[in-house]
Amino acid sequence: MLKYANFDIVFQEVPDEVTLAINISNCPNHCPFCHSKYLWEDIGDVLDKKSLDQLIERYKSGITCVCFMGGDAAPYDIANLAMHVKSAYKDLHTAWYSGKNELPDAFHAETFDYIKLGKYDEKLGPLDSATTNQRMMKRLADGRIKDITERFRKQSQTAESTKQISL
Repeated sequence: MLKYANFDIVFQEVPDEVTLAINISNCPNHCPFCHSKYLWEDIGDVLDKKSLDQLIERYKSGITCVCFMGGDAAPYDIANLAMHVKSAYKDLHTAWYSGKNELPDAFHAETFDYIKLGKYDEKLGPLDSATTNQRMMKRLADGRIKDITERFRKQSQTAESTKQISL
């Protein structure tokens, strides 16, 4: 059973999207230096179609994407929820942040517009690091998959340039 600990409306997790980011608990990865260790625990409220619909209905006028942050303990359940979003909310994109390096066998990746893969490694850095092992993939309109990890570095560099200019 999937559970979520909390959620937020975010602007940086998925490029060009206003995202309802849902933090899934019971993470099996236990990455060293994890910034959300509380998500290792089996805590929070049940995340099923009904609770997901309640969250989306509450925020749908202000979001463009639903992102499942975690869920590696039950990836097929995450895919089923993404399929539900795709069928019930035609205008919303779907994303999944996985801490695994590869998708599970027979996984329905086509239900996602974005997938982030890769276990966090402090030495290699997060998505905005030039040395990161993590990758953000985007499904294009023609079905091809494009690595858009570089977009995070550009956002970070743009923010740094803005800081330098405003000083």
